[in-house]
Amino acid sequence: MKDLAGRLAVVTGGGSGMGRELVRQLVAEGCSIAMCDVSAAGLAETRRLCEQERLPQGLRITTHIVDVSDEADVQRFCDEVAAQHETDRIHLLFNNAGIGGGGSMIVNDRDEWERVFDICWGGVYRSTRAFLPMMLKADKGHIVNTSSVNGFWAQIGNNIPQTAYAAAKFAVKGFSEALQTDLRLNAPHIKCSVVMPGHIGTGIAANSRKLQSGNETDKLNAKELRLARARIASMGIDAGKMFDAEVEKLVHERARKFVEDAPMTAAEAATVILDGVKADRWRILVGKDAHRIDELVRQTPEQAYDIDFFERFASEVGWKIAR
Repeated sequence: MKDLAGRLAVVTGGGSGMGRELVRQLVAEGCSIAMCDVSAAGLAETRRLCEQERLPQGLRITTHIVDVSDEADVQRFCDEVAAQHETDRIHLLFNNAGIGGGGSMIVNDRDEWERVFDICWGGVYRSTRAFLPMMLKADKGHIVNTSSVNGFWAQIGNNIPQTAYAAAKFAVKGFSEALQTDLRLNAPHIKCSVVMPGHIGTGIAANSRKLQSGNETDKLNAKELRLARARIASMGIDAGKMFDAEVEKLVHERARKFVEDAPMTAAEAATVILDGVKADRWRILVGKDAHRIDELVRQTPEQAYDIDFFERFASEVGWKIAR
């Protein structure tokens, strides 16, 4: 699908980060858009950014409040897309929605762990199930599933457990690879790509905190402080000796550094993804760090979780987080 003009693209997680930048660049390519997110404000801002440019005639943008971990929500989204775009088919599905958290099976709450898994993996599965009938009716289709380098390397730092997010992203990668054969045999006009970004400068850290707690303000509430202390404790730090203000400062500082220290912006990542889709690549690594860690894990898989392995990699690619 080298020419995206005139196509209809569905994008989950379109209210911020890579989802927002994918929407903006798809619109610039001439795509109509149906985007969803849990944040009405985020969706409105993405739409505003698109509409401040001169939109091609006939191009339509719709926004939908959807929790991709809820099957009824996802099916409603699908029905709304059909009704509001007056069509029975879509061409592109970007399963991009995701959050962080639930790092430890031992320290973190089960609810937090399962919330992360249900969004990062379950959202991909539910959205693909819901929209597949509309893709089957199109002349061409492309499913684009956002995994991560954590989909083949379950680590972001020596002292940070990453079980929920990594397990979900491994599932996304495996699902996308399995679809290569399934689609070739049963729906050859539909392609599937798995996207594996490295460290991209998005607001996922701050947004995940707000979503897990239901608190849209910058001031951490009691639940957020409890979750943050559990996360700090999972890294081997005695959070009991920290004042609430110190915990809050650490949370905000990590979110800020995640964006500012990233070697690639969300807009740059979106360009790499769309270039990969147009080139019909099923495996899209995003960022020099993603390419390098892919090489290293393949070369020495038995050493991939050794302490010095991470330190060498982080030093080589310039990672400044989670060290």
